[in-house]
Amino acid sequence: MQRADIQRWMFLLLIAGVSIAFAWIVWPFFGAMLWASILAIMLQPIYRGILGRMRGRRTLASAATVIVCLVLGVVPLALLIAALIREGTLVYQNVTAQAADFGTFFQSMLDALPAWMLKGLDLVGLGDLSALKDALSAAALALSRNMAGSALSLGQNTLDFLLNIVIMLYLLFFLLRDGDSLRATIDRALPLRGEYKHELSGEFASVIRATVKGNLVIALVQGFLGGLALAVAGVPAALLLGALMAVLSLLPLVGSILVWGPVGVYFLLAGALWKGIALLAFGTLVIGVVDNFLRPLLVGKDTQLPDYVVLISTLGGIALFGFNGFVVGPVVAALFVAVWGQFATAQAHPAD
Repeated sequence: MQRADIQRWMFLLLIAGVSIAFAWIVWPFFGAMLWASILAIMLQPIYRGILGRMRGRRTLASAATVIVCLVLGVVPLALLIAALIREGTLVYQNVTAQAADFGTFFQSMLDALPAWMLKGLDLVGLGDLSALKDALSAAALALSRNMAGSALSLGQNTLDFLLNIVIMLYLLFFLLRDGDSLRATIDRALPLRGEYKHELSGEFASVIRATVKGNLVIALVQGFLGGLALAVAGVPAALLLGALMAVLSLLPLVGSILVWGPVGVYFLLAGALWKGIALLAFGTLVIGVVDNFLRPLLVGKDTQLPDYVVLISTLGGIALFGFNGFVVGPVVAALFVAVWGQFATAQAHPAD
């Protein structure tokens, strides 16, 4: 191996080592950097419009765009989180105070079951349900405490949350202002042909826009409809449950049914038949249709990914990266498909 080749490989190893070390250092702020990048892509039309009005003054245009993001996005989100914390606190207090009543309520439900159903329980060895009643009472209490505790943990992590918001807005400012030069630098560094760079860049931006826009719209619609239905049905903490449905709607196929489904069954078992039937029907025919109609239209269509790839990549992304994974998963999947498509094209036309 010639000296020039050795120097080249050593330089590549140095680049890899420094890059890994830098990624390790900034990893605690991965979420802030990710959402700063996402917002920089999503807010490009607003930034370009403001930039034109300010006659090309990038610093002022970037600052104005960040202010728009702060007023229209961050402040309402902070107010919503504060409301969820208050409601979560109330739920926790009510659950703790009324935990002993659940066993009585469960027994009343058993007494309300028809004779044929009680005989069926006897046949499968569940005739004596006292132990099951106690277990369900403890499970319901633990689940409620965990749900309320999740809301309370938001308040306990307020400092971290605010720090990440500040870092996100700070990075957003520079990504908007210096975005063109950063893209040019990345374009020069990538050892790919020009058309490949252009295709990958377009695919990345398209998937970001489609995933965030689509999932955000679906989450807002399902959370609003679900919370409204629960509020009309007289369910306590409808705001908290609506927010939970919005978050769960990020999971394809299942999503918000994990909330309105059990609540509807609860109404049926409690004897509120019309409430249970109405809630289950509304969830199936309205909330479920929203997901089945909008997700392929807003996410799968723009990303040009099959529904099953969107599902698997979203679930895998969430499993690895938590909430951020609903963006990371589909982006990685789309880039995977695009890179292999480019490779197949290059193999089919090696002379090009």
